[in-house]
Amino acid sequence: MLGRSLAYVALVACASVATLSVGHAQTRAVIELFTSQGCSSCPAADKLISEFASDPTLVTMSLPIDYWDYLGWKDTLADPRNTARQRGYSKVRADREVYTPQVVVNGSYHVLGSDRAAIEKVIAKSRQNSSALGLPVTLSVAGGKLTASFASDGRPAEVWAIGLAKSVTVAIGRGENKGKTVAYHNVARSWQKLTSSDGKTWTVPLNEIEVEGVNRAAVLVQGGTAEKPGLIFGAAIASLR
Repeated sequence: MLGRSLAYVALVACASVATLSVGHAQTRAVIELFTSQGCSSCPAADKLISEFASDPTLVTMSLPIDYWDYLGWKDTLADPRNTARQRGYSKVRADREVYTPQVVVNGSYHVLGSDRAAIEKVIAKSRQNSSALGLPVTLSVAGGKLTASFASDGRPAEVWAIGLAKSVTVAIGRGENKGKTVAYHNVARSWQKLTSSDGKTWTVPLNEIEVEGVNRAAVLVQGGTAEKPGLIFGAAIASLR
């Protein structure tokens, strides 16, 4: 399905009473799936993302969009910020390719979200760029705050915290997927931009990101802006409970 979208930059976060640290060195790709409960071709992509989510070398996120809500079913997980982010990627690529299910890899390449071979191919292609995910990131949770740590190399970047719900199951009552029950994985539920006081650590209070079933944390350090997101320089993800 084709549609509109929205710009956004990402980085993910959640909460824990203990301290959590995760190295970024092994992360080989960030996979963002733009999906919709009103898209008949999306369940296959949603299932595939669940499989990718079990790979510790990948940071995966489901970003439900809202532009198919008019087809008879209002997506219960949709967020206009996800739509904006998808549109922002399209603007940067200048290709007007906005559709569901769409996967964007490392902020640079897009492919059909249900095509495993195509996703693996663009992961390999993106890794040929040494700037893609070349920045090690550590994520920690303590003292009621999420902290992302990395050694900035001077490239302009935005750092965002996104609360993720590890798994959300939805029974769809109308529209193209009427009667289906679909499981969504690493669903983006909250977005917060991180700030730094020392140029080495970026923090945000956990109560600003812990909403609507959030139980995972990830981090993206991304070039460009919220309106025109670019290459992802670094990423990390962790379960919090």
